[in-house]
Amino acid sequence: MAKIRSMKIEDYARVHDLWMQIRGFGIRSMDDSRDGVERFLLRNPGLSVVAERDGEIVGSILCGHDGRRGCLYHVCVHPRYRQRGIGKAMVVFAMEALRREQINKVSLIAFTGNDIGNAFWKEIGWTKREDLNYYDFVLNEANITAFNA
Repeated sequence: MAKIRSMKIEDYARVHDLWMQIRGFGIRSMDDSRDGVERFLLRNPGLSVVAERDGEIVGSILCGHDGRRGCLYHVCVHPRYRQRGIGKAMVVFAMEALRREQINKVSLIAFTGNDIGNAFWKEIGWTKREDLNYYDFVLNEANITAFNA
């Protein structure tokens, strides 16, 4: 089994390497840069998660909150390590960290075309919302999302 622990900025290069191996994964030029992730980790200390096995990062979650609601971003497990409970263990780790912060509700966004991810969330008991619309407003057009092929 993989070791589940809090992510540190020193993990960034290996986490980014993992992200690049996930088909369809969207990487933002600014938010997902080392500086962007470091800002996120400093704002949300101890909440983000990595799964490590034999010195390799095989899973990760960026986890944060705004004082009211938690949010999970970039939840992924390397394809070779899926179906082993790593994703669920990372989610439990993040949820426990949020609970310690007195956060009572957590949300996430999964692309509609992400069949594997959507099946995972349904399987572990998350509820798909049908009662709201999700809106974005881009403040910085230089923050471009590129999707892995």
